Amino acid sequence: MAPFSTRQPRSRALPAVVLLGLLSTAALSACSDPGAAASGASAGSSGAPATTAARNGVVYNTSPDQQRIRADKDAALAAKVPALIGKDGKLTVATTAGSIPLSFHATDDKTPIGSELDIAQLVADKLGLELDIQVTSWENWPLKTQSGDFEAVFSNVGINKDRVKLFDFASYRAAYMGFEAKKSSTYNIQGADDISGLKISVGSGTNQEKILLAWNKELEAKGKEPASLQYYPSDADTILALSSGRTDLNIAPYPSTLYRENTRDDLKVVGKVNAGWPSESLVAATTLKGNGLAPVITEALNSAIKDGSYAKVLERWGLSDEALPESKTVTEANFASTQKGL
Repeated sequence: MAPFSTRQPRSRALPAVVLLGLLSTAALSACSDPGAAASGASAGSSGAPATTAARNGVVYNTSPDQQRIRADKDAALAAKVPALIGKDGKLTVATTAGSIPLSFHATDDKTPIGSELDIAQLVADKLGLELDIQVTSWENWPLKTQSGDFEAVFSNVGINKDRVKLFDFASYRAAYMGFEAKKSSTYNIQGADDISGLKISVGSGTNQEKILLAWNKELEAKGKEPASLQYYPSDADTILALSSGRTDLNIAPYPSTLYRENTRDDLKVVGKVNAGWPSESLVAATTLKGNGLAPVITEALNSAIKDGSYAKVLERWGLSDEALPESKTVTEANFASTQKGL
């Protein structure tokens, strides 16, 4: 198992320019929050090894002993790590640990695991750094990344026009949201018309919610009944409401809905939408704007893509369909042009 650090995050002075440019938490967090979607995870006994054989052929390891896919250090890339970041020999990565198979707690209820952290491990390996994982809430990662507590965020963060004002990105996966429903349902969600009058659970302040609110405006403009958005205090409550029929649909990161479809007998995916609707978006490693780390992470990801370790990680978690052929650095300066290229 890769080294796991529980040390306290480091504090650095918040640059005045960042303070002046600080956007609202809602604007920053309105995207692919895995923590806002029900994970469907069931905790095993403390420390007990656990695997789940899914119908898609993937055997998910949910134990603390991950035996992660590793990569060799690239000395040339390691030399490009900004001195302030690499001086302690660690890459401090934030994650929300809120959604199988992306980022969640293992069966010991404390070790963060998942595809996001496996990809972060590859990057850390390539850069010759120890991976230092810090679990945080979705609402807190923007400010803590600005303050220097976190050097990168790997937690299903999508690139959007608000975030590029404060952060730089290194893309590594496609970004989709999935609609899930009871297996007995006949829903086929393609757009606004298909959710009219339905009860849909969604995380507050997420891009999922943003999409639904926009679709409801479309419905109201047509004189149709909007969907009723439902908010639940926990992941377990969200899925219980769906499986018991109190809600008709749940919208969540697509990998999580697909995981539940393949590991449960009562739920299925009934629709898929790009997380950046009506535009498109990608999931990316998130770093403080202008600190020079994002381009280095991009190179590390492309090295992992080239040597095959990236593909092995996605295959391990059943996410091969969301693989990218190339990682790209996205900043405020090139955001518009990268959108056109999606």
